Amino acid sequence: MNENKNISSQTATSPSERAGQRLCILGAGESGVGAAYLAQQQGYDVFVSDFGAIADKYKEQLQQWNICFEESGHTEAEILSAVEVVKSPGIPEKAPIIKKLREAGIPVISEIEFAGRYTDAKMICITGSNGKTTTTSLTYHILKNAGLNVGLAGNIGKSFAYQVATEKFDWYVLEISSFMLDDMYRFKADVAVLLNITPDHLDRYEYKLENYAASKYRITQNQTEADYFIYCADDAETIKVLDGKEIAAQQLPFSIEKQLVPGAYLDADNLIINVNKQHFQMSINELALQGKHNIYNSMASGIVAKVLELRNDTMRESMGNFRNIEHRLESVGKISGISFINDSKATNVNSTWYALESMTTDVVLILGGVDKGNDYSMLRDLVKQKVKAIVCLGKDNKRIHDAFEDEVEVIVNTNSAQEATQVAYHLASKGDTVLLSPACASFDLFKNYEDRGNQFKAAVREL
Repeated sequence: MNENKNISSQTATSPSERAGQRLCILGAGESGVGAAYLAQQQGYDVFVSDFGAIADKYKEQLQQWNICFEESGHTEAEILSAVEVVKSPGIPEKAPIIKKLREAGIPVISEIEFAGRYTDAKMICITGSNGKTTTTSLTYHILKNAGLNVGLAGNIGKSFAYQVATEKFDWYVLEISSFMLDDMYRFKADVAVLLNITPDHLDRYEYKLENYAASKYRITQNQTEADYFIYCADDAETIKVLDGKEIAAQQLPFSIEKQLVPGAYLDADNLIINVNKQHFQMSINELALQGKHNIYNSMASGIVAKVLELRNDTMRESMGNFRNIEHRLESVGKISGISFINDSKATNVNSTWYALESMTTDVVLILGGVDKGNDYSMLRDLVKQKVKAIVCLGKDNKRIHDAFEDEVEVIVNTNSAQEATQVAYHLASKGDTVLLSPACASFDLFKNYEDRGNQFKAAVREL
């Protein structure tokens, strides 16, 4: 996507050579503050700049480390004096400060690119429009249980850069978003996993799916014949791009529709993995993660485990006892025979499709928020089959009403998590499921999807 023509000149060699060189960090969230700490450790003159307010916990860390920072605006002279800039993935290319940096020819890179320079650990990198947090967490769970010295980072957990500065892991399992990949140049994944490509964040990609898909495929750049590329053979967009692309790494596909060797596939109710003469078999009924989408996630994680030649017993145990992450199809409990599930992390239509697909009861669906140009048509069949009522949780719900008024008899508007939960509870009957799976971002009524999920869980406890 982005051209960083000066990138090679900025790969610093030793702390003494870096002494006094200005490195600027844009954005003081988890990744930015971690990158600042690593940069300081590496001898740079570090300056952190955030256009918004910096959270107290990050401000305290920067003060504790004596790192210069500013908030609620950018001092351009300070930033444009940098030899290199590490950018938060949330800052778009159209931001004025990024345009000025590009014009000045100052390299702009991601935290992943920066931190990767200072570790010899092997990298397992997982991306995709949906399922990447679950797959990353499951892969980490399997590797850790197998006794590997492994870290978990990227879009999840503690900052990768901070861990590089403070830990000594042999392996990292990294959840990587398209925004991180856009500013990744020399970094290499030893094992790259691409789960799927569906429309998401298209406002950052000129509303062109092919631009977004190209961004996802940056996960394969710099790979060699000694590396691995794991992908879903059933995903149309993934295959469309792959057909016209040369990948140096060894390719390991997975599918629930056809048999693939090498790779992973289903044989009746058995998940089969065959990689490099390594064979694994497990009943899908024994997997901790249920639902069609989670068979894909388990296949991807299982292939990684077999590439690393982990023992089948360890894999079987880990894939059977894994507990999913918070806010992703998280069981909140049962009240009056009604199940409550928190899927607040479902911020796009595809994630909500996967959630509905895994439901085995009638559903009261809590939907809505900041609509990123959603196409709700793909949900219609599942809504018609499984959803008895929709509770809208957002400031503007017109598009949800327009999309589903012919499929569902009851669509109700609410303005808070507490109100939405109470309304959903009264609309549900014993044996039903109340599912918070919004298909939208959360920023109209909440700080983020975690805040939305936590408020929902608190409201359930109050019923």
